[in-house]
Amino acid sequence: MKEEVVRTTRVSLGRGLELRSPVLLASGTVSYGEELDRLSDLSAIGGIVTKAISPEPRRGNPPQRIAETPCGMVNAIGLANVGLDRFVTDKMPFLQELDTAVIVNIAGKSIDDYCTVVERLDGMDGIDGYEINLSCPNVKGECMIMGVSREATFEIISRLRELTERHLMVKLTPNVTSISAIALAAQEAGADSVSLINTVVGMAVDYRTRKPLLTNVTGGLSGPAIKPIALAKVWEVCNAVKIPVVGMGGISSFSDAMEFLVTGASAIQIGTMNFVYPDIGEKIARELEHHFADPATIPLHDYIGSLDTSRP
Repeated sequence: MKEEVVRTTRVSLGRGLELRSPVLLASGTVSYGEELDRLSDLSAIGGIVTKAISPEPRRGNPPQRIAETPCGMVNAIGLANVGLDRFVTDKMPFLQELDTAVIVNIAGKSIDDYCTVVERLDGMDGIDGYEINLSCPNVKGECMIMGVSREATFEIISRLRELTERHLMVKLTPNVTSISAIALAAQEAGADSVSLINTVVGMAVDYRTRKPLLTNVTGGLSGPAIKPIALAKVWEVCNAVKIPVVGMGGISSFSDAMEFLVTGASAIQIGTMNFVYPDIGEKIARELEHHFADPATIPLHDYIGSLDTSRP
């Protein structure tokens, strides 16, 4: 039975993207929502970010492409996905009936690829926004190149802004010299929000066989191990841009979510922990609701970004 709660955690990320909770589920960890819908009440959270969609189907990198590491995992999935046509015919009917916000993650080999996906999806109902993936660390020579270039980021977001009135969220990589410079380029080009951080480049090896655990050799490190990095990058970007920031990286509890919110994130995304506890998003969303429903508690909108850095 679904628990009814008074919504004290509604947030607006701008341009029509209204969330009943600041809790989103991150791309690549919830597929297209159907599997998780059987295990969790998705109406309790703010929304889901779908697995990345590219114009053509992708098989991704060959296995082995996931390996556990202390306090996390490394993956080199390589943006495997069903492709645009099958997404429209096979996945959108379910997403259109989902009682939560739907943000479609988009990836590609070129700017034209991103434009192709947005143009096709923009006439369809059931989509609340797009997350533009410019930051995948395990696809050689593609979106990672755009995500580390201020000029390329500005160009692609400018092109996409001309194609849609829907919310544009830009997913940023920490694997750059200045993440705030990339965030500013996205803002100047018309992005409505930025999400960060994507995974950190890492690797795992087996000293006995003297081989890497991933066929790709390196991959993206995620999970609790990267939370301190993520918090620092969210803090940096929140102090650089005026658009909302969506924080992610190692969130596995109510306290983790609160840390990102007080640091300045207007919303958060939960990723790796969805594999461990499929209902983690619902659990944290309900905990946030009950916390901010307390009249003695600072309201959510006042709590966001209220970190006191005056003390040593």
